Amino acid sequence: MNFKVYRDSWGIPHLRAGSADELAFAQGRNAAIDRAWQIEVDRHRSQGTSASFLGESAVGWDRFARQSRLDDTARRCFDGLDPSTAAWITRYVEGVDSGLAEGARRAPQFAATGLTPGPWRPWTPLGVWLSVHILFAGFPTKLWREEVARALGEEAIELFATDPGGSGSNGWLVTGERTAGGAPLIAGDPHRMIEDPGIYQQIQLACDEFDVVGLAVPGVPGIAHFGHTGSVAWAITNAMADYQDLYRERLREDGGELQALGPDGWRPVSAHTETIEVAGGDPVTVEVIETERGPVVVGGRGASETLSLRTPPRVTGDLGFDALPALLRARNVGDVDRAFDRWTEPVNVVQAADTAGGLLHRVAGRVPLRDPANRLRTVPAWEPAHGWRGWHELPRRAVHTIAVMANERDLAAPLGVEFAPPHRATRIRALLGERRDWSADDMASIHMDTRLDSAKPLLAIVAALDGLSEDAERLRRRLTGWNRHMDADSADAARYADVRSAVVRLIAAHPALTPLARRIDACAPSELRPWLALVPRVAFALEGLLTASALPSLDRAEVVRTAIEEVAAAGKAETTWGERHRLAPWQALPAAQHDSWPGLSGDQECVLSTSSVAAVTDLSVRGPAARYVWDLADRDGSRWVVPFGASGAVGDAHQRDQLPLWLTGAFVPVLTDWNRLTEENRAH
Repeated sequence: MNFKVYRDSWGIPHLRAGSADELAFAQGRNAAIDRAWQIEVDRHRSQGTSASFLGESAVGWDRFARQSRLDDTARRCFDGLDPSTAAWITRYVEGVDSGLAEGARRAPQFAATGLTPGPWRPWTPLGVWLSVHILFAGFPTKLWREEVARALGEEAIELFATDPGGSGSNGWLVTGERTAGGAPLIAGDPHRMIEDPGIYQQIQLACDEFDVVGLAVPGVPGIAHFGHTGSVAWAITNAMADYQDLYRERLREDGGELQALGPDGWRPVSAHTETIEVAGGDPVTVEVIETERGPVVVGGRGASETLSLRTPPRVTGDLGFDALPALLRARNVGDVDRAFDRWTEPVNVVQAADTAGGLLHRVAGRVPLRDPANRLRTVPAWEPAHGWRGWHELPRRAVHTIAVMANERDLAAPLGVEFAPPHRATRIRALLGERRDWSADDMASIHMDTRLDSAKPLLAIVAALDGLSEDAERLRRRLTGWNRHMDADSADAARYADVRSAVVRLIAAHPALTPLARRIDACAPSELRPWLALVPRVAFALEGLLTASALPSLDRAEVVRTAIEEVAAAGKAETTWGERHRLAPWQALPAAQHDSWPGLSGDQECVLSTSSVAAVTDLSVRGPAARYVWDLADRDGSRWVVPFGASGAVGDAHQRDQLPLWLTGAFVPVLTDWNRLTEENRAH
């Protein structure tokens, strides 16, 4: 096979081949060697077979993956690809298969679990993509709103309206009028569950047709979300669009045939049984049912409530992967724009700039046109009004000197229901407006900003309190004098977090919410329970709950008074925010205790969005899964960093060598000069 692998001093792979298909093989082989354990876990998760080596803790996900038909949807979408794209992906899969044995030898997790690697199927990369993005549209929120409405009444359905912290990003584009180099800069950081190894892999892909650097998803060919070809660069954030629906289904058996009630009456459904093998446990049988709306993901035959999930890839047989090779070949923003016209899921806000002065700010993906009720909650499958009626025209906007995207209710507002609060976007715009000579390295000051403007409502109530005990009054004065920065070395930030957690607990325990808590405990499906738990929902919606009037019986001032008295009386030893707000990455096979991970600055609605869940844990499981700055004046002036390192192999020198940089806001230089790279001596 005609390709070469080079590494820079950080172990980042730079792959060079004679053709795009040979390069796809090289990328697949490299992913298998550098990230064998990671991509094999993702393959099994997409197939619903991860419990076969991870045990009972993985059964819930495997059940959902099978019921939602992730693997079958991936196969359908692969079958619908342009033949050249399908061939390109097939070469990637062949590369994966060729490298898995070598990669597995570098990953002790295989021996620890008894897992044998491979083989991959041609559509496996599409399944990997689906499995890591199926929850980005937040369909469990519709089930949550349904439970809120049933427990508290229709008027409360948007009481907890906010981004529940599942996915998001910061992104910004600065035109040449405001940069030191006279050309645009594109920067940002995708916020995701922090996984070890990381979800993004820094990589360079070069052949006779193109030369691209960017952040790839191991197990998936190309560079989908963040890339720089030299003449054009692009980046995305989650648009927070609503494009998945949950339908309430009525099932019956008629003459031995399972049927579902739809707009045209009773129609047959597909149903079959699958078995989940469980390491160390008994096999679990799952009935997989699909109606004309989509796969059943809650309930089923004989259940009191049954819900089907309708998603664009399942409906159209198109995941948007024809965009991937087109992006690699992009030369200008017009090429990027046309490539993203093919995109499906997840729905993203895209920014791009090129060296000829082209600029792009648009939404990409597919969002169905349907009744407004579909966006809010579960809807009856048998009512024709809730069917899909085509696709939304996607918004776009001209770029002037600055464009910001941070999941707020802005460009994508017509496409969604719940968005992130505006704090991150507002703060980024304010910081960008402070100067006109931005460089790539300067962007760290924005990436690492810890101002928490969402604290304002709680602190306003704290400031107005009187008649407190002596200790509580001291705490009140301390908080009102706090600078609102969630810095790791700040004891004041830790005290604020204590009071915030106490307020969340008190609100969640308020009698007005008791009916909702009882419904969730009684009705929530186990695999969706993390998205339906009451305390986290209160935590993420706290700012609104402290300012809205939807809970008239809630005396907010009294709740805050009680909270600050409790915290003051607890007499806890003085700690800093970073002593408690520690990194807690997800690991398929946990190998470290959280107290061994470093402390973090930031918080949910800081630009440095390192999320924890007040009143549940101060540990941070979600945050910047990468940081990037694309420089259109000089690609080698670009910067990037990931939380851990280029390698997923245990003990490799580059397994976690970027962690100290990620913690402090420093970057790794983007290096594309082949003469400054080291060629690997591995046989290909």
